[in-house]
Amino acid sequence: MLLSAKINDKHFGAHILYDNLHITLNKNEKVGLIGRNGTGKSTLFNILCGQDTDFDGDLQLARGSIVVSTRQEHTGLENQSCLEYILDELPNYKRLKHIIDTYPTIMTNSKTKINIYSEAVDHFSSLGYYRVEGSVLQQLNNYQISEDMARAPIGQLSGGQKRFMELVKIAHSKADLTLIDEPTNHMDYLAKDSFIRWLKELRGQTALIITHDRDVLNEVSRIIEIKDKTSDEFKGNYSAYLKQNSSTTVRAIRDYEVAQATLNNLKKQIEYARVKAPGYRGKSANNPWVVMRKRLQKEYDHLDTIISRPSFWIDRESIETLEKRTAQSYQKYKAKNIRLGKIDSKIPSGTLPIVEIHDLSLGYKKPLFNNLSFELKEGGRLRIHGRNGAGKTTLVNSILATNNQIETNAKCFNGKIEVRPKLNIGIYEQEIATDYLELPLKLAIERLHFDKGLSISTQRIMQLMSDYLFDPNIDDKTLLTRLSGGQKARFQLISMLSNNPDLLILDEPTNHLDLPSIEELETALTAYKGAVIFVSHDGYFVDKFEHQTIILNEV
Repeated sequence: MLLSAKINDKHFGAHILYDNLHITLNKNEKVGLIGRNGTGKSTLFNILCGQDTDFDGDLQLARGSIVVSTRQEHTGLENQSCLEYILDELPNYKRLKHIIDTYPTIMTNSKTKINIYSEAVDHFSSLGYYRVEGSVLQQLNNYQISEDMARAPIGQLSGGQKRFMELVKIAHSKADLTLIDEPTNHMDYLAKDSFIRWLKELRGQTALIITHDRDVLNEVSRIIEIKDKTSDEFKGNYSAYLKQNSSTTVRAIRDYEVAQATLNNLKKQIEYARVKAPGYRGKSANNPWVVMRKRLQKEYDHLDTIISRPSFWIDRESIETLEKRTAQSYQKYKAKNIRLGKIDSKIPSGTLPIVEIHDLSLGYKKPLFNNLSFELKEGGRLRIHGRNGAGKTTLVNSILATNNQIETNAKCFNGKIEVRPKLNIGIYEQEIATDYLELPLKLAIERLHFDKGLSISTQRIMQLMSDYLFDPNIDDKTLLTRLSGGQKARFQLISMLSNNPDLLILDEPTNHLDLPSIEELETALTAYKGAVIFVSHDGYFVDKFEHQTIILNEV
């Protein structure tokens, strides 16, 4: 055993996050950590790496073990270079480097200091630290962070680049336990391939990864799911998880139905005893019906206390294999999910183009790509593929600018973009527009509709919040900047679908969504009659739809 965490209780105010949660991590295994948004996955990471000690329970780590985790914030480190930060975070690097750099001038003939220096040199060498700088720079380059950028201050890096920096850090740490939070968000396909290759080749270390990226989950050996304030474990990868989850959920539904039937039966017996009690002619203290009612009521109260409705979720393909009665029971008890409903479009599927690109060369000081041509027909699906920086966002923004008849910062060196007039476009972006971030959720939903020339009632806003798993009575006043990644993603879905779009443009839509929400989005898009342009490196999502692909190659 490498690590054992038993959390009897963890709460925020009156909200109980964990109740008797227990997980164990073993040496040399790769574990995926999943769970609905808001179940406390990041909080668990903070507990496991020792940053959060405010809980009732016990955390045990094998003696001498080194734990490294990806950092979410870099406040106070903005002026440190990316390379220096990574090297300083490597276990013992900073201490050993200090000894090697300073002791030659101060140790003179001190045998103690000479021994310390000699041991430091040997240890530094055995850890491979004499060659680590070149290796770090090479891997940063794989994530499109050049040497100049690596030697520049962290504050100059984007959010995605800081995430890559953290992955390079943990890849070189050789820690006994590595904790990684949502590693593939913001990655292009080559960077993602590089990370998955690193995970496949990982030996002698344990990795615990928060992710809903199904490509990554298919490379783990065990999945831990945080659900109903505790945890469930599933041996194997994502494919094995789906099968096991279906079986365990079906059993849980049956157990829940039996428990509910028992409660209903007790309730009937209690009522029967209550009706019979007045007819007893003996002494009231010996009334058997009263005794019976009290006993049954005590049994009912105890059972009602320990029975809670679990969060049932089964993937759609597994549902199709269930018996009719079991499937009906699942639909009755399944956990609430986001509800996109039917996405309407005034333009049906057809053969006429709605977007046409002719020999396009687009960029800024110089072209990002050259001679691009394609057409997107009514109801068509188009995937834009390419590395980060190849011009995917620039192309999308130029299509939007053409549709809205506004100028863009991008320069058209050659060719043209044609968009059918009066096209309603819904766009899902990675980042929320800054104008909305400091608004409370309710006002932000109202504002986004008004900004699109749409009217919306308070009742409809409250319904939207409920449909997208917000609590209308609590979350309505929460500023968007304080929402979790999953909550921000759901707000972006509300925004994208607000104007009954004829064309959807999706930029990595599965980032930050949990598995049930991803499936709901895929189902809604499958039924959608309008056209779709999407950027995605989620293999499962890409394979869900028939589509054409254009590849942007950097000039």
